[in-house]
Amino acid sequence: MSRLLLRHRSFLLPGARSDASHPFTAASSSSRSSYTSRFSPLAYHASAAATAAGAQSEGAAAESTPAAGDQPSSTPPPAARGRWGLLKFGALAAVAGAIGGVGYVTYAYSLNEVEEKTREFRKNPRLLIPEDASTFEKYKAMVYSTAMKVPVSAIELYLDIRSTIEDHVRGFTEPTSDKLLPDLLPQDQHVFTLVLDLNETLVYSDWQRERGWRTFKRPGVDAFLEHMSKLYEVVVYSDQPPMYVEPVFERLNSRGTISHRLSRPATKYVDGKHYRDLSKLNRNPAQVIYLSAHALESCLQHENCVEIKPFKLEDKNDTQLLDLIPFLEYVAMARPSDIRTVLASYQGHDVAAKFIERSKEHQRRVQEQSKLGRLWRR
Repeated sequence: MSRLLLRHRSFLLPGARSDASHPFTAASSSSRSSYTSRFSPLAYHASAAATAAGAQSEGAAAESTPAAGDQPSSTPPPAARGRWGLLKFGALAAVAGAIGGVGYVTYAYSLNEVEEKTREFRKNPRLLIPEDASTFEKYKAMVYSTAMKVPVSAIELYLDIRSTIEDHVRGFTEPTSDKLLPDLLPQDQHVFTLVLDLNETLVYSDWQRERGWRTFKRPGVDAFLEHMSKLYEVVVYSDQPPMYVEPVFERLNSRGTISHRLSRPATKYVDGKHYRDLSKLNRNPAQVIYLSAHALESCLQHENCVEIKPFKLEDKNDTQLLDLIPFLEYVAMARPSDIRTVLASYQGHDVAAKFIERSKEHQRRVQEQSKLGRLWRR
């Protein structure tokens, strides 16, 4: 017993021998290692962490490794997904290319023309063969019919897309209505329509930094409008947005001399410009006069135009409107069958000055005939 205690004591004492030749050490090296790892705090925590990590890795391995009876995953491999994506992209590119090709070929034709030219092609995409045709001919017809489905579908899709786009564009480029003015009353069918441009014809808009925008009336505009309202149906036609021109319209129409007012929604948008389209006025074009300082640049019907000098703010003695009153009075009283023929005779001339010249010549001839008549009676 004392010998056993002595051995145990030598084990516990510092500096004790721990070589393999010692009976206790040699016999219990593995037990001592187990004892140290079990009761040492640092070793205990390290061992616990290792055990947890091992369990986690085993669980992950168990999840990633399917069992013998499990079904394989339905997700295609990356290579298959890539090929499917390329196929879809190729199909979309083919359809887009077909539509673009059809659009490029037919851009010079209207939608109705394209429909007319492709109607037979879209109706009969199949190759007609007799009933007694050979197997090869039937197979060729089937291949042809299958192949023709793509261009036919592309043309139909193009027609639908173009029709939709043109409908939307037409809402911005065409006047809001085909009848911009209400129907004339039966008793007013003989009355001519005088269409007046706004900017630099009746008014001039000027901007200065210290006061902003201001609008000035042309000299004689109020008297001109009041006199013309007794002879014509007066329409003021502007290419500016309504929010800008409505206050100006109100100032000009303080005496109720303007019958109708038209602004940008009533214009036709072509090549970046807003044009006055007199054909949409719901009036006889033979009885319409368009007066503007930029008549040929702002109106689609040049045969109805009378162009005058633009009004500038510095020209305080401007008389362009007042000079035109004699000519417009004559037209309103004479009521020519077609005003366009009358205006064509003034092409390239100042209408007001040319009319005065012709009037003087007419008076001279009348006086000469009167003198000849008196001499003849004598």
